[in-house]
Amino acid sequence: MTSTTDHELGLLIGVLPAELQSAVHALPPAQLLEVVMDLGRTPEARLEGRAERLAGTPVSRADIDAVLRGLSPVGEDNRTGIEGTLHRISVIRNRRGDVVGLTLRVGRAVVGAIELLRDLVETGQNVLLLGRPGVGKTTKLREIARVLADDLGRRVVVVDTSNEIGGDGDVPHSGIGAARRMQVPRPDRQHAVMIEAVENHMPEVIIVDEIGTAAEAAAARTIAERGVQLIGTAHGNTLENLILNPTLSDLVGGVHTVTLGDEEARRRRSAKTVTERRGAPTFDVVIEMVGRDEIVVHHDAGAAVDRLLAGEAVRGERRQPGRALASAVPAAAPEAPAAPATRARVGHPATWEGPVRIYLHAISRDLLVRALRDVAADARIVNNPEHADMIFALRARADDQKIRRLAEDGRPVHTVKRNSGSELRRALQAAFPTVPGIDDELVREAIVELEQAIERAVRENITVALRAQPPPLRKVQHRFAARHHLIEVYSEGNEPFRHLVVRPAEGDDFDEDEAVAP
Repeated sequence: MTSTTDHELGLLIGVLPAELQSAVHALPPAQLLEVVMDLGRTPEARLEGRAERLAGTPVSRADIDAVLRGLSPVGEDNRTGIEGTLHRISVIRNRRGDVVGLTLRVGRAVVGAIELLRDLVETGQNVLLLGRPGVGKTTKLREIARVLADDLGRRVVVVDTSNEIGGDGDVPHSGIGAARRMQVPRPDRQHAVMIEAVENHMPEVIIVDEIGTAAEAAAARTIAERGVQLIGTAHGNTLENLILNPTLSDLVGGVHTVTLGDEEARRRRSAKTVTERRGAPTFDVVIEMVGRDEIVVHHDAGAAVDRLLAGEAVRGERRQPGRALASAVPAAAPEAPAAPATRARVGHPATWEGPVRIYLHAISRDLLVRALRDVAADARIVNNPEHADMIFALRARADDQKIRRLAEDGRPVHTVKRNSGSELRRALQAAFPTVPGIDDELVREAIVELEQAIERAVRENITVALRAQPPPLRKVQHRFAARHHLIEVYSEGNEPFRHLVVRPAEGDDFDEDEAVAP
């Protein structure tokens, strides 16, 4: 243990009655989880896998009062702490409101506590942690805040209820690094503080512990749809527990009952009344914390929920220190139609076979799904950036290291200033040129012809004339050609024989009224 940890543990032990302090000092400090003091019962210390009695005499009211005098005032959530530490002290009251029990839980900042899931939180995806009390969810949230703020330089705001993540007092504990902390005055105000954090402080990441009410679930969805990465925990041990919780199931898309028609029921070979996912999940990735050093990852929360509702087994990807991840069982079928793409597809989307695979970075999945439907683009959203053909990113996040690397690999990156349906539709129209009234196959042929002309002009250093095209198709060709900096493109001739000419970059003769910026 570090000297800082020893000092903070000493502060916790120091508030105990004198006869208990020596007993606690004799215990292995790294294994100590909490000290329990109940009126009229002997006090005990709880360690990993066992409990130790600390004294032979029962706890008196004077003992409890003495401990309370060394703590900060107890809040409405019946919790308090010790300023400058991560320890959490919870009280039990009788019917008159008097304190009759204390749970003094040891809080520690553990550097390296997120190595099993660091790759997941660095992607910008929304991540939800599930697990039983005491398994280390809050410890991991604290380390996630530090890593994202200090190592990756992101603007992180921690929404801290009961000061459990950032410690007691006005100054946040060093365990959250440079992340900012917003304290929640009352537990029932957590959802309001979550929204306030987004509206007032322009975060890139929001971290919140113990999402437990419908209002907090709704606030989480609002945050995710605004393009802010959300990292949180929720009550429940497994993904299946979460689906069965009517208050929190919306975090993974929600559940509703659908009545199928006779033909559809026969096609599915199912009953006419089935349970289905209602919408897109708020959280892209769900992590079940089996233990402090073992997790199960569901990389595609929506697909995992669909499989559970269909009665199929969902085992997830099991991770443990030193264990090869390749042996884990994926939670969902591969997103790509064949083997995952290791290289970006070249050329324009209009020339590609099959649906275009899009990875979202700080973009609302729901908004893009609706925009794809509006522009009738042949595309699908994938959760693994290595499987994507193109990237859609919030402009403020387009400089993230992962996005820069994907762009260097040849994947087109399309940015939008903010998460809105109109902006996403414009970006999709630029990425997927469609021409009203003209068959998509003709658009495809025009793009292929232009690609071949550009390749020949650059390779042979010659001017290449294309076939005559109507004005709408020439605009599409201009839009695509504007992405190539080694060539110049202009139109010549009179209708209906007007056509594009491609030549190596030398002058600036192209027709400005037809050129369309990318």
